[in-house]
Amino acid sequence: MSLLQEYMEPCQLIEKKRVPDGEGGFITNWADGAEFKAAVVCDTSMQARTAEKQGVTSLYTVTCEPNAKLEYHDVFRRLSDGKIFRCTSDGDDVKTPKRATFQFSQVTAEEWELPR
Repeated sequence: MSLLQEYMEPCQLIEKKRVPDGEGGFITNWADGAEFKAAVVCDTSMQARTAEKQGVTSLYTVTCEPNAKLEYHDVFRRLSDGKIFRCTSDGDDVKTPKRATFQFSQVTAEEWELPR
């Protein structure tokens, strides 16, 4: 097991579900989805801190196993503290080469609140 894998902790996707409201429209609900492990690290670079001053939410780098397949705008919860994140990039954009000794993919994410 690599050091990176030891740093990963349980997370759970939150799936957007639209159900009929009985009046010709729909209601959006959120349901727990698949669990996966990820290392979620806050970006404290100068660029991220400058962006925060300009109103951008906290930025994170999320590293996970390549089979987690996180995609743009996927929403997930870190189970240790319940914090919710929304992916702001696609997992296919940053991944290790196939011949690397351990595999992972990365996405960027922001702290997020589920719409009510």
